[in-house]
Amino acid sequence: MIQNPVRAVIVDDSLLVRNIISDQIQKDSKILVVATGKTGVDCIDLAQKLQPDIIILDVEMPIMDGLTALHELQKKKLGIPVIMLSVLTQNGADATFKALEYGAIDFVPKPSSAFQFDPEEIGNILKSKILAYFESKIQIPSIAARKKVLVPSFSTEELPGKKSPIQAICIGTSTGGPRALQEVFSRIPGDLSLPVLVVQHMPAGFTKAFAMRLNDHAKIKVKEAEDGEPIEPGTGYVAPGDLHLSIQSRAGRKWIALNREAPVNGHRPSIEVLLNSAIEEYKGGIIGVIMTGMGKDGSAAMVKVREAGGSTIAQDEQTSVIYGMNRQAVEMGGVEYIEPVTEIINRIQIILKERGI
Repeated sequence: MIQNPVRAVIVDDSLLVRNIISDQIQKDSKILVVATGKTGVDCIDLAQKLQPDIIILDVEMPIMDGLTALHELQKKKLGIPVIMLSVLTQNGADATFKALEYGAIDFVPKPSSAFQFDPEEIGNILKSKILAYFESKIQIPSIAARKKVLVPSFSTEELPGKKSPIQAICIGTSTGGPRALQEVFSRIPGDLSLPVLVVQHMPAGFTKAFAMRLNDHAKIKVKEAEDGEPIEPGTGYVAPGDLHLSIQSRAGRKWIALNREAPVNGHRPSIEVLLNSAIEEYKGGIIGVIMTGMGKDGSAAMVKVREAGGSTIAQDEQTSVIYGMNRQAVEMGGVEYIEPVTEIINRIQIILKERGI
């Protein structure tokens, strides 16, 4: 439990936006807005004077924009987590991903006009992200508990399909995921002959730009997944925002299937949906990877991946922005290997050598 209210600073050039966000997030007694500002200069000034617990920072502002302010904050090594407010445009998306590279922990999309705001919706999103971040920082299990969860919960006798060749890699992530996925994709060898299917919790309109960004950093081709396209080896597919991604068989081939069915674990796309369909289509021939993010999406499906004979990896606590979904998967016994983000591809390569392709 969070003992003292989280002290927040809001920086946005619109007075209306500052007031809306301030009113909404303070509906939760665990959050207190200690100051607001309207430029990046204000942001740096308030950060130094007040040392808040978190800053909510608009990307596009006059005098000094949010990206420049964030860069300055990082140079000053103040260590204050930042959530960006980002307008849904191509420029907004590009700036958002730069901000995540600079160290912002997450972003929340906002309409281009303050009058299109759904105050409650943006308030609820921000509250959940802020509280999940701080709760994840205090729920640290003891070393003994951490050692305990590393013990595999299934014996090899229970996993008859354990040695079947790997046919696909499925990755699920949320808060902190864009930067973590960039790290992972930059390390994938160019000769990988498997598809990599990704669910990153991200709003519609940002995933295409994100897939292009991953493609720029990767040696394999990465794209936003399209409904009805064949799944090709050596290609990364990112689930579009607001669409579930699943795998289907047709005419002896595997295909991408997208749908707008109800959210699962509060998410669309859902990691659970991807992993469950991968088990259906590939049986034990998959590697499931669960990374940084709040909530529990994908954790139950990771258990099923292990039961089906697949291999499973979780990003470790130290390199996660929020040790949430991956913690749940570990505690439920769904994780075979726990790795820092820089070692996930090494572990995948070891598994592929052991099990073949």
